[in-house]
Amino acid sequence: MIGRIAGVILHRAADHVLIDVRGVGYVVHVSDRTAAALPPAGGAVALYTDLLVREDILQLFGFPTLLEKEWHRLLTTVQGVGAKASMAILGTLGAEGVARAIALGDWSAVRAAPGVGPKLAQRVVMELKDKAPTVMALGGALTVDVPAGEVVVEAPAWKTTAQTAPVQSAAATAEALSALVNLGYGQGEAAAAVAEAAGAAPEAGTSDLIRASLKLLAPKG
Repeated sequence: MIGRIAGVILHRAADHVLIDVRGVGYVVHVSDRTAAALPPAGGAVALYTDLLVREDILQLFGFPTLLEKEWHRLLTTVQGVGAKASMAILGTLGAEGVARAIALGDWSAVRAAPGVGPKLAQRVVMELKDKAPTVMALGGALTVDVPAGEVVVEAPAWKTTAQTAPVQSAAATAEALSALVNLGYGQGEAAAAVAEAAGAAPEAGTSDLIRASLKLLAPKG
C-alpha cells in the first residue's frame, strides 16, 4: 500500500499531478480544490495517498491532510459513492465543509458536488452522521510534514494557503468539541453545535467556538 508521496511535481492537470520520487513518476489524482492549491511544476509537494485497486486499473488519490484522506475513506463506504464522487464532494466542500454538512444533516451542501444527486447526498448524510464527531475529533494534528532532507524546499507557499489554515481550523474544531463533551454534552449535539459555529465564523479560535457553541446549545425560551 502506498500511503504517502513526497517529491517534485513534473506535470499538473485539472484532476491529477505527476510527481517524481527519486526518478520514479507517480500519477496522483486529486480534487479540484487540492489541484488549485498545489505549487507549479518544479515545486516540492507531499500528499497522503489512497490506492484504488481494481481488476483493470490501479489509481492513486492524493490528499493534503490525513483528515481529508479519512473522510475519503468514509465517503467511499457509502453505497453509490466511488472514488470519483468522493473527490467531487471533497473538491466542493473540503474536509471541514464535509464535516459540517454531515454533522448538521445538510444534505443539500453535499448535493452541490458535481454528479451527486439528492438521494445519494441524503444517503451520505444519513450513513455518516454518527461517525462525524469521531472524525472531527481527529482535528488538525493529522497533517503532512515533509521531513528535512526528503525534498529540497524552502517553506513552499502552497503549504500556507492549502494546508495551514484548514489544519488550524480543524484543530480548533476538535478542541472545542472535546471541551463540550467534557462538559457533559453528547457527541452528536456537540458536533452539530461546533459545526454550526465554525460555519458562521471559519476563522474562529477554540475559545470563540466554545462560546458560540454553548449559546447554540443553551435552552431556548
